[in-house]
Amino acid sequence: MTNTKARTAAMITPVGQEAQDEARALARDGRTGKAVRRLRKDSWLKRGPAREALELLVDGEALPTSSGQALDVLRALDAPLVGELTALLEGGRQIAAIKLLRERTGIDLVGGHHLVLELAGRPGAH
Repeated sequence: MTNTKARTAAMITPVGQEAQDEARALARDGRTGKAVRRLRKDSWLKRGPAREALELLVDGEALPTSSGQALDVLRALDAPLVGELTALLEGGRQIAAIKLLRERTGIDLVGGHHLVLELAGRPGAH
C-alpha cells in the first residue's frame, strides 16, 4: 500500500545518481533493506519515503538528483502548491512556506528548506 505523502516526499527529494544506481542493483539482488539504507545514506529521505523511492527506482523511474529537478517535479505534481509557496515567499514568509511544504508533501525539514530556497532563487519567485 502506497503512502501518498511518503511517495510525494520520495519524488521531490534529491538523491545522487550513484546512490540510485547502487540501490537499484541491490534491489535486483533481493537486498531491499540495504538498498533503502543506501538511499538514506546520501539523501534526506526518511525510512518511509526511502522505501517509496526504492519502489519508484525498481519500477524504472528516476529520482531527482538536484533541488532544481525536485522543484520541477513538485511543480508538475502540484502547481497550486508551488503558487502558494511563491506567495508566501513574496510576503517574506520563508518559514511558513517550509511548514506548508512539509505538511502537504511529507518532506523532511532539511529537504523542505532546500526546496524552498531553490524556489526563492528562481526568477519570478519573489
